[in-house]
Amino acid sequence: MFVGKESSERSDSELIELFKLKSDQSALANLFVRYSSLVYGVCLKYLKDRDDAKDAVMQVFEKLNQSLKEHEIEYFKSWLYSTTRNHCLMHIRAQKKVIQEEIDENVMETTFILHHDNENNNEIELSQLEKCIEQLGNGQKDCVQLFYLKELCYKEIVDQTGIELKKVKSHIQNGKRNLKICMEQSG
Repeated sequence: MFVGKESSERSDSELIELFKLKSDQSALANLFVRYSSLVYGVCLKYLKDRDDAKDAVMQVFEKLNQSLKEHEIEYFKSWLYSTTRNHCLMHIRAQKKVIQEEIDENVMETTFILHHDNENNNEIELSQLEKCIEQLGNGQKDCVQLFYLKELCYKEIVDQTGIELKKVKSHIQNGKRNLKICMEQSG
């Protein structure tokens, strides 16, 4: 059935069948070459970032190795389009979840430091908080004050202090943890 035809001359169905029967990686590679532009275009449309789109193209074609064996595919091009779109949508959802978790964490951090139920305790807790902030190391102290008290974003803190982004995030996270420990010991 497959004798005599070059891979590039075969139909999508023939390449899929060849891949399923013989695990022929060249058949899969041929499908990749044939449809990489389509997949990239779909990824770019949904992800809006060239690097993310390129990564997604590779992830989609990595999944093909297993997906082609599991599914009966009548129209490969439309199936691939749907698979790619679904991959991108799942990627977007995952990104939104990460961002929401960061927002939730920041709200909880801010609430921990700034929210107090009883007004009489406010002055005492504020005094304790100031003492605890003073006990932090210089990097942590500066980053915590800029982030929570002056409400600057990470980039603004980087610009203002000259500390690299990863270090700023680390200082804030460790500073928050140290403040919590200090406040619990003081209270």
